[in-house]
Amino acid sequence: MQTVSLSFYRFATPLSRLWALTMMGAARLSLPRIKGLQFWKLCGSGTGEGFTPVPNTAVYAILTVWSDDARAREAIATEPLFQSYRNRASENWTLFLTPYSARGAWSGQSPFLEESPVEHGPIAALTRATVRPAVAAQFWKRVPDISGVIGQDPNVLFKIGIGEVPLLQQITFSIWPDSQSMANFARINGPHAKAIRAVRDGKWFREELYARFRVTGETGSWEGQSPRILKDIAA
Repeated sequence: MQTVSLSFYRFATPLSRLWALTMMGAARLSLPRIKGLQFWKLCGSGTGEGFTPVPNTAVYAILTVWSDDARAREAIATEPLFQSYRNRASENWTLFLTPYSARGAWSGQSPFLEESPVEHGPIAALTRATVRPAVAAQFWKRVPDISGVIGQDPNVLFKIGIGEVPLLQQITFSIWPDSQSMANFARINGPHAKAIRAVRDGKWFREELYARFRVTGETGSWEGQSPRILKDIAA
């Protein structure tokens, strides 16, 4: 069964941040050589929780798609590239995900294979889009309102904005206790729903992808909590 891993790394020192920035280019040479890796993306983040156009030089992410769960966990634990990131990061956190719904394209590909969803457990939502340059300013005017609404929702367990190219290629990622709470948020007639309508009416995105995942595992810590998501669900 296909497994997606999403790894976050925080870098505390200027030297480690410079290393992480250079790896946005250098890691492209290593990732294609890793056995079992089907798709990958290197991402930076914005300031705060990532939902701003101002780069955050402290936080980076790597999204990877693997042939199966065993290979995903083995690679994250033992491959030299991921070990190098962990050795230089002040903290790191990896989520293991199983896709159950996906539509759209990412760099011209459909990277996620749909599987049957379970009836319970934490759910992750990922939205990725290439913003048309002509409407980038309109897009970023709406992002703070959307971020605020997500943050006010008592059900959201985690949220972050990351991206491949600043301003134009953006990813939002959030985790919810179940599919119902996620669906309820999406239906709220607030900034999120208004932004979705604006995107569709104005054709803001040149390419877009929407995917949903079951959260099946995690390793490491983020903001001093370890483990976070699965522990919160079980409580």
